[in-house]
Amino acid sequence: MDSSIFHIMKKYIFILLSLLIWGCQKNFNSVVDPSQPVNKNISVMTNNSFSYSIPDSSIQISIMLSDTTNVSSFSCDIFGPGNSAINSSPIILNFSNFLGIPNTSLVIKGLFYTSLFPMSQNFPSGNYQIKYYLTDYNGNTFTVAMNSFSYNNGLNSPAPVISNLVCPDTAKIGQANDTLFVSVFVQDSIGLWDVASVFFNSFIPPNGQASSTNPIPLHDDGTYGDKVAGDGVYSSYIILPPSGVTKGTYRFEFQAKSFSGKLSNKIIHNIVIE
Repeated sequence: MDSSIFHIMKKYIFILLSLLIWGCQKNFNSVVDPSQPVNKNISVMTNNSFSYSIPDSSIQISIMLSDTTNVSSFSCDIFGPGNSAINSSPIILNFSNFLGIPNTSLVIKGLFYTSLFPMSQNFPSGNYQIKYYLTDYNGNTFTVAMNSFSYNNGLNSPAPVISNLVCPDTAKIGQANDTLFVSVFVQDSIGLWDVASVFFNSFIPPNGQASSTNPIPLHDDGTYGDKVAGDGVYSSYIILPPSGVTKGTYRFEFQAKSFSGKLSNKIIHNIVIE
């Protein structure tokens, strides 16, 4: 047998077996956009979960439809736990009019668009979402399906670490310094996009009762008093009301949380409200 034909057959066998294995685990949770002009009975085929492995860490993205009338192309975006796209440009899905093994009865016929996307081990573990887009021959693009999967990067990554707390020791109600600026520096071994939230909890004197506003978020997006977006310094302005505040020593507990649910070390700071 010609070696090139042999390699093509191996590729078809690999793809078909992958689809058959997936078929036992599929979550056909496609959601068709009602603005799509033609119902093409679109079905999304994806694993409910995917784990990083060596040497091949590529997830196969596949979509099946009933016909390709007025279909110019299919593409998709993958959104990570932070709801940001992990692909720098649209992922193009390639058309295949059938997938099967020649000379056997084990043949899957259909209209498939498929692609492979490498999942980096630096991507955080968590839930991901894929959005699929159909572009017609008039240049119109529609969101035609969505599905989600959980990703395990194979790393037993440690929790985030916080340090360099900035917080005043005292504040006075009705004075010029009744607006508190607080910040904390956050580090994560995977990267800041693995940080799901940074916050502090406030406990009210004299009995240390938890505040009803807990947890109070800090930001690293250049808003709410944060000076530079994306520098790992999470900040916020806390405005004290002019009256009705219990005076005494408050306990602030600062922490960060990763998308995998791991909590950082805790920094406790006491502040006297006069």
